[in-house]
Amino acid sequence: MEGSASNILQIIILTGLLSILYGFFTGRDILNSSAGNNKMQEIASAIQVGAKAYLNRQYKTIAIVGIVVLVIISFAFSILVGLGYLIGAALSGIAGYVGMLVSVQANVRTAEASRKGLSQGLSLAFKSGAVTGMLVAGLALLAIAVYYYLLLSFGIEEREIVNALVALGFGASSNFNFCKIRWWNFYKRC
Repeated sequence: MEGSASNILQIIILTGLLSILYGFFTGRDILNSSAGNNKMQEIASAIQVGAKAYLNRQYKTIAIVGIVVLVIISFAFSILVGLGYLIGAALSGIAGYVGMLVSVQANVRTAEASRKGLSQGLSLAFKSGAVTGMLVAGLALLAIAVYYYLLLSFGIEEREIVNALVALGFGASSNFNFCKIRWWNFYKRC
């Protein structure tokens, strides 16, 4: 691999790591803010328990479908394409799971911050949304750049690299679409 291409990949990997660090520290700051009075915490706790149970059940269903798709893709194309799908689906799942848990816990903290002032509530709400956004962007950058780098390092032919990276994107987007549908249904029920 050429020096300039290697430098670009290193910058992309660093950017992905910085995004994840931002998401981690911002999420930690959100969870350290006040969760309100006892009544607010009681209601929030019930919502959080329900959300976690719903999320765990949905991820079990998605995992079954994902394994079937993984086997089909691996046999129809190759192990590297299947691995790309697995990486994309797994990292998308992690981003969605962590992001939704932080969002559900941030709701009560946003309500409490809003009692102090509109700007405090909006600031906390914006930061809680940024956690999921930064996790998605950071994990996507890391997944694509690191997997691409490894495929290049092992001398994999270009067509197979393209197939593997397309499968990575397919794994991430298919998991994202499941997540989007289920959370829309969950919030509608709440």
